[in-house]
Amino acid sequence: MSGPGDEDPDGAARRRVNGTPVPGAARQRFTDGRSYEDGLPYGDAPGPDAPPDDDAPPGLDVLPGLDVLRVPMPADLGIRILRRAGITDHDYDRYTLLDGPVTDLFVAFGRGAVTGAAPAGRHADAEAFEEAHLRLTGRTALPSRKPLPGVVGALRTGRDRTLRYDYGTLPEARRRLLEAVRTIPRGQLRPARWLLREAGLSDADAAEVPAAVRANPAPVLIPVHRLSDEEGRSVACGLPAELVARLRAHEGIDEERLVRFSADGTHWLGSGTTRIFCYPTCAHARRITDRHRVPFHSAEAARAAGFRACLSCRPAAA
Repeated sequence: MSGPGDEDPDGAARRRVNGTPVPGAARQRFTDGRSYEDGLPYGDAPGPDAPPDDDAPPGLDVLPGLDVLRVPMPADLGIRILRRAGITDHDYDRYTLLDGPVTDLFVAFGRGAVTGAAPAGRHADAEAFEEAHLRLTGRTALPSRKPLPGVVGALRTGRDRTLRYDYGTLPEARRRLLEAVRTIPRGQLRPARWLLREAGLSDADAAEVPAAVRANPAPVLIPVHRLSDEEGRSVACGLPAELVARLRAHEGIDEERLVRFSADGTHWLGSGTTRIFCYPTCAHARRITDRHRVPFHSAEAARAAGFRACLSCRPAAA
């Protein structure tokens, strides 16, 4: 319905955009005489921010005022569409970009379990993470505004005991090794021999340790950066060395202290008061004063001296 002042002196109709009359908007024409009233779909006309189209007729006018109608697409639009279509969330994964301890982290999840994770710097953008997740799991991941319950707390505290992981087709031995990695306390390190024992595997399965680490679907969350060699040095865990160093420093691991112990041949520390020996990064070992600290190069030497293994870090014989 037209109102007063809705006609221009030359007779061109005015169109209202957000209640504001826009002169001439209803009868803008192409150079060949066609107008939007002649049945041309609005989708055929470029928006105000569209790049130049070399194939478009010269002199193409664009409806003014449409830029005010543009709004950001909701992060979970894809999920809403699937739900409206009757597709349940069991048929796809979701993911969020979260603040990690030293880096942002993509975390994908589905059916109540973490299905994948990756430091944001590993991928150019969210679409690249989606493509990588699809290749690794065969499942589509859609952006979501709500993370999996418990994952924010796990990133904040470095403890993920409340989370479940979907390992897909990963062999049983590698699953057990990754589950053993999850038990390494924040700020502590464990060698491969310890990991094999905790996973219930023999020394003959040692080759499974690097294979399990490379197949880790959720680095940072599953803390493979807490693995070390027998000297306490970091091992290849699928993450950049610089990121591993930052994660360890964030957790309070004193690398210089470990280097000094390694240079002295110290792999275990005993307490002269409790007669217990531990890994150097064990919380109990860090409380041993210099006066009562007894260094050992092997677990056998510690036991021969009458020391018992710590029940917390459970040192494994080398």
